[in-house]
Amino acid sequence: MSLFVDRISRSQSTLQQVLAGTLRQSLALLFKPVANPRFSFTAQRRWLDIMAHSTLKARGIGSHDNALANVPCRHYQPLHAQTTVLYLHGGGYVAGSPDSHKSITSHLAKFANAHVVVPDYRLAPEHPCPAAIEDAVAVYLALLESGVSPGSLTLMGDSAGGGLALATLQALKASGKPLPSSIILFSPWVDLTLGQLYDTDRDIMLSHSWLASAADAYAGNDTRNVQCSPLFGELSDLPPTLIQAGGDEILLNDSHRLCAALNEAGTPTRLQIHPQRWHDFQLHAGVLADSDHALMTCARFIHQHAIHDHEEDAHA
Repeated sequence: MSLFVDRISRSQSTLQQVLAGTLRQSLALLFKPVANPRFSFTAQRRWLDIMAHSTLKARGIGSHDNALANVPCRHYQPLHAQTTVLYLHGGGYVAGSPDSHKSITSHLAKFANAHVVVPDYRLAPEHPCPAAIEDAVAVYLALLESGVSPGSLTLMGDSAGGGLALATLQALKASGKPLPSSIILFSPWVDLTLGQLYDTDRDIMLSHSWLASAADAYAGNDTRNVQCSPLFGELSDLPPTLIQAGGDEILLNDSHRLCAALNEAGTPTRLQIHPQRWHDFQLHAGVLADSDHALMTCARFIHQHAIHDHEEDAHA
């Protein structure tokens, strides 16, 4: 096993084993059949928002909506937040919203004591690549203009949002903008050519046919374009990176390949694999212990690399 890959293991209570089994069955029955090209993207978006009602928002964490750079955004802002996270939701570039990912983002705000900003970026096929990147870059720059220091800012994303986060980072670097202190990716989709998918029947959420339809909607015939498939883009001199993935998902190879490529390019990166967990298992924070542990690990990573305001004042 690579020195940069950690296979997470922990004993589970009987209750947690039952919960995990129930969640696995529910997703296989209720999510995967609808994440299918035979359904319109409009129908898929509605169903994903309905499915989000089965996830939990963190207690004691309020939210409000406020646009940045004319991009609608959801904000989770604990009192005396110490750092800022720009979180880009997944959904294959064709679905997803701040509502669908409220469990991850609200629990992340709680565990990391962070102001979490979730853009409602434009979706394909109505707005193909690079619309989502433009929105993410605009929000990032608006945060800097509002006084957020790049040293106290973390860029995160899951699935397609993970690919979008990496593409956003590459765009910022290419334009000479200050980069965030760290980047965290959950099961990132970074190769839309689908050439090296992990061959597993255990994926209870995603299928090759659905990924192909989403890739076509977002990238058309240009799936190898580095804006769409940032795995093939510039990977050197990027911030420290943490990748988390489930052991039973079709996109696992994207995480392995990205971790190897980033480290080869000199960007310090670790990959944490949670065996017997599915794509975006972090969505079940507040219910599944593994999800909470994963987000707590993210919180530690964020603060390990962030430069807080009082530290900046000391170095001024």
